[in-house]
Amino acid sequence: MIKNISLAAVAALSLVASGAVAQSFPEGPITWVVNWPAGGGQDTTSRLVADRLSDVLGVPVVIENYDGAGGLTGMRELASADPDGYTIGMLGSSSVIQQYTTDEPVMMDQLDVLSFFGPDPGALTVGADTPYMTLDDYVAAVKEAPGDVPNGNDPPGGASYISAAIMESALGLELNKIPYAGYAPTVTALLGGEVESATVPIPQVLEYVDSGDVRILGVMAGSPHFLAPDVSTFEAQGYEVLAGDFRAVVAPAGLPEDVAATLSDALVEVLSSDDFVTAANAAGYMIEPLGSEEASARIAAFDEQVYPVLEEAGLVTNPKQ
Repeated sequence: MIKNISLAAVAALSLVASGAVAQSFPEGPITWVVNWPAGGGQDTTSRLVADRLSDVLGVPVVIENYDGAGGLTGMRELASADPDGYTIGMLGSSSVIQQYTTDEPVMMDQLDVLSFFGPDPGALTVGADTPYMTLDDYVAAVKEAPGDVPNGNDPPGGASYISAAIMESALGLELNKIPYAGYAPTVTALLGGEVESATVPIPQVLEYVDSGDVRILGVMAGSPHFLAPDVSTFEAQGYEVLAGDFRAVVAPAGLPEDVAATLSDALVEVLSSDDFVTAANAAGYMIEPLGSEEASARIAAFDEQVYPVLEEAGLVTNPKQ
């Protein structure tokens, strides 16, 4: 009897110990990889989440920015990190696209999806000193001078590049697509007159609309953006164009299930909080908090949608297997 009691006690202690280990994550700082320079949308949204995630998890969440290769440098850093939960980051649509448009890309199966942040629909914005007062004006001008109108966008494969390419394909246009390393320098180029238009999301240009420096001609979504309710969608103006970015939080593939669940639950808690939604909306970002399973499904759906567009645009150098 004594032996049986001892064995039971040992078993109970083992369960307690294993539970303590499972509950010990995180024990130290978490690195959050931002695969674009400071100041852009990816950086801003990452910092919004990271600050609050630190409070929920009780450890510092430290931002590290990486620049280069259209965001691929940072994604490689993230994907190659130990899958222990101490390195996470945010990706956008460009990371899905790069699977097929770059050499040695980071594939989605190299990452574990933790949560969905929200969509970031594209928009067409022009400088205030350009002659384009309406979307009709712009479309007509580009058709009259194929390849002449300079549009600021990401490098090939980036979200605003794809927005421009989708617009070209849908409307039979040919732009002079000028690449910049992220949204911030794209907007700077638009304000400085280096380009006449840009296809970045609305939050990136809203303050310059208010100041009268730019005009938004249309939003590439099914409904108007909550920050610019008076700006009509492309669809409402008779043009079938739906395009834009999204954001999701990911980690290196192979996370332990309990660690992945802890991170996913904490992220959804942050993204769903009234405080966060208020702050994110104030900064111009649409929030759609989803857990890992639903977020993975959204990314897979985008993958299926964008691949034919890339093929048609001649951007696929790494075909689907």
